[in-house]
Amino acid sequence: MKKEKKHIIQTEQAWEHLYNRLLHDGLLTEYGIQQSGIISSLRKISWVAIFLLLCISITTLFYTNRLGEKTDTTLLTLQNKKDAATLVKTLEDGSIVYLADNSQLQYPEHFQTDKRIVTLKGDALFDVSGNKERPFFIETDNMQIEVLGTAFNIINNENKPFELSVLRGTVKVTSMQNKTSVLVNAGETVTLLARQLQINATQDTKQFARYTQLMQFKDERLADILRVVNLTNSEMQIQATPNIEDHRLTVRFTNNSPDEIARLLCAALNLKYTQDKNTLFIKP
Repeated sequence: MKKEKKHIIQTEQAWEHLYNRLLHDGLLTEYGIQQSGIISSLRKISWVAIFLLLCISITTLFYTNRLGEKTDTTLLTLQNKKDAATLVKTLEDGSIVYLADNSQLQYPEHFQTDKRIVTLKGDALFDVSGNKERPFFIETDNMQIEVLGTAFNIINNENKPFELSVLRGTVKVTSMQNKTSVLVNAGETVTLLARQLQINATQDTKQFARYTQLMQFKDERLADILRVVNLTNSEMQIQATPNIEDHRLTVRFTNNSPDEIARLLCAALNLKYTQDKNTLFIKP
């Protein structure tokens, strides 16, 4: 209370000083205004100004926070052209998307704290990083797919009925039309036929490998590229020293061997590599 009274006294003294200066300069005399009235009026104006300033500050803070939320949820679009090689993208959480030609993926730069949501138009192979606290959702025009950590292929184009085949793990598929859901396990394929979800054993077991035969990467980290390459070849692995893992590049592979891939990467980034048993080491 003492500090508050002291502040009020200082404020009144400031207004008193201002009034005396205005009076001395002859700016108030022609109106015949009394000193006490001026001080009282100015004091009221000061409190109103403080109140308005407080409101403006709160409003600004509110809209700043809202803007920040909007920025965090802004969607990025990954578009692959018709007849193009598989476009490979590693998302923020480490999940890998193999986007087929003539397909589109929308995803946030930063996922929400409690869930991960992307939107797919067309076909794609997903290798989802496991996280029970942040389930992964894929939304299409008619379906919602929920996963915790698994690999599966989605066929979602206009020429064929919706189809999802699971390579490993379990996937929950929900029809947005009738709200029915099914669980699809590894080795199974769910198909939408006559508005009903039907599960059968996967017949086309080579569909997963077709995504990795012809791959392209656009402005991807070297570490993410090598991770994808190593998933497709278990006999020979490629590693890079930590100081060059963040290098970004655009590159395309066509059924290349690990040795050929290492040579291409080194040529693109002006690096070199050595071999030790079953591992190729890329370094400056």
